[in-house]
Amino acid sequence: MSKAGTPSLTADPNAVFRNSALYREFLLEREEILRHKWYLSEQAGLDVGFEKALLDWIVKHRAAWRCQRENALAKEKTGG
Repeated sequence: MSKAGTPSLTADPNAVFRNSALYREFLLEREEILRHKWYLSEQAGLDVGFEKALLDWIVKHRAAWRCQRENALAKEKTGG
C-alpha cells in the first residue's frame, strides 16, 4: 500500500483494477450477460454464443438493469 492508502502497483499491478468500482460493475454486468446467454441457449437448445447474448441483453435488458443498479447504489449510500 502506498502512503495515500491506495494499492501499490509494484506489489500487485492488477490490484488497482480489481479494487475499482468500474471493474466491479463490469464484472456484475458480465455475470448478467452470461446468465442471459445460458437462458437463451436453453431456449434454443444450443449454445447461442456470447456475442448474440450480449447484443440481445443490451437491447432488451441493459437499461432496466442499469436503473436497478443505480437505485441499489443510491440506497447503499443513503443507508436505506
